[in-house]
Amino acid sequence: MTDTSPQEQRVIIEMGMGNDLHGMDYTKACARAIEDAFRHSSLPLFGALKLSHDAMRVQVTVAVQDPDQVDVTSLIAKLPRGRADVTAVFGGLNVVSENGSDTIVIAQASVEAFLPVQTDWKLKA
Repeated sequence: MTDTSPQEQRVIIEMGMGNDLHGMDYTKACARAIEDAFRHSSLPLFGALKLSHDAMRVQVTVAVQDPDQVDVTSLIAKLPRGRADVTAVFGGLNVVSENGSDTIVIAQASVEAFLPVQTDWKLKA
């Protein structure tokens, strides 16, 4: 769940999916889901409004079957812009091979970007 302060407004939300095919590496699957979400977005408003990327708060939620196995610190370090926070929750999917010898980890990610409320522009509700 996102905690939005009255001084912020969400300007983007993107979703992504990633996987680890053979290593059961939940962090790798989450990193790929975040990268997938980034491939669907662009934020040209920073240049248009002359805002620093540091003004942006980034809230990432990743979902996998075993959230305790996710290294959220390493995921935060990979986020290229903004003040980031990553939360791992239960979700995603584990797909076990027919003979039970291998498991595919599928992760989902939601990447939300928030900016301070701007007085010279307004998003329509």
